[in-house]
Amino acid sequence: MKERTPPEFASEHDANLTPYLLMLLEGRTLNEEDASSAFEVIMTGDAHHAEMGALLALLARRLPTADELTGAARVMREKVDRLETGLNPGELLDTAGTGGAPKTFNVSTTAAIVAAASGARVAKHGNRSRTGRGSSEVLEALGVNVGASRSIQGRCLEKTNVCFCFAVHHHPAAKHAMPVRKALGFPTIFNLLGPLTNPAGAGRQVMGVYRPEFIPVVADTLARLGSVRAIVMHSDDGLDEFSLGAPSRVAQVDDGKITEYVMDPGELGLQTCPYEKLQARDLNHAVELVKNTLSGEERGPARDIVLFNAAAAIHAAGLSESIESGLMIAAQSIDFGDAMRTLEALIEISNQPE
Repeated sequence: MKERTPPEFASEHDANLTPYLLMLLEGRTLNEEDASSAFEVIMTGDAHHAEMGALLALLARRLPTADELTGAARVMREKVDRLETGLNPGELLDTAGTGGAPKTFNVSTTAAIVAAASGARVAKHGNRSRTGRGSSEVLEALGVNVGASRSIQGRCLEKTNVCFCFAVHHHPAAKHAMPVRKALGFPTIFNLLGPLTNPAGAGRQVMGVYRPEFIPVVADTLARLGSVRAIVMHSDDGLDEFSLGAPSRVAQVDDGKITEYVMDPGELGLQTCPYEKLQARDLNHAVELVKNTLSGEERGPARDIVLFNAAAAIHAAGLSESIESGLMIAAQSIDFGDAMRTLEALIEISNQPE
């Protein structure tokens, strides 16, 4: 419910965030309807930058609620420039995480390709990174056309089981908040909203988060948004992906039901190692690690961390009974050459003419 503002402080424009700012200043949270209304103002470009910055800063002072995340995500989903595939969104998978955690070598992107080679339909959602080694930069360096049209993206998904949805081309409404987000210089609720808004409407997901406190609220939000199966996780060494250096805390969503558990890489027979040994020196090194892992040349920890995360994606896609059983499927996709063939086909088809 909107609050009344004293006349002397009334905004000069009709669409404003003042009622929601007053709620947050009083220490209250927004219900789903209020969050939707506030983010409708933001994503239509009607919010003043000062108000937008204040609202994002107030939300960032604490954990968002599932109401706030759900309300904002519904608006962002309504305004996404969709990828229409003709496929059932409940069969599509995404592996986009929040970022904001220590960086390895594009594990989620490599895992997405392995999962696609294993039979999952992957609408990989991603963006550029401040490190210069985000999913779009690495895929582009590998030869994938990350700016492919919607029809080519759909063709990639149909022919290779994987396509890349470049976030900047699918979220025109989010541009209104971008100057404010850059000016603030700290993570905001938008870091959580991006992975919740797959352009193809993927109903299956592996979503790493950069703080463990986000796990339950993001899982609750995905359940409310109708996810078929989602795996939300954070590793105890700080990664927003399954790590070889520490156990990972997980909340799994299955048609509205949420189950929490812990995955320990050592108990799965994987090589344990600190994540620092899996960090790429630069873009060229990241590309080399991706290629060597997909080709099967890499047999060390880079392979194991990809197998771990690909197994989670395979399980989220409904192709294995558990993450443990997904490990063998992922390994076979690499060792039988399917993973590398999938990358090669993605490169070829993404660069085809209309």
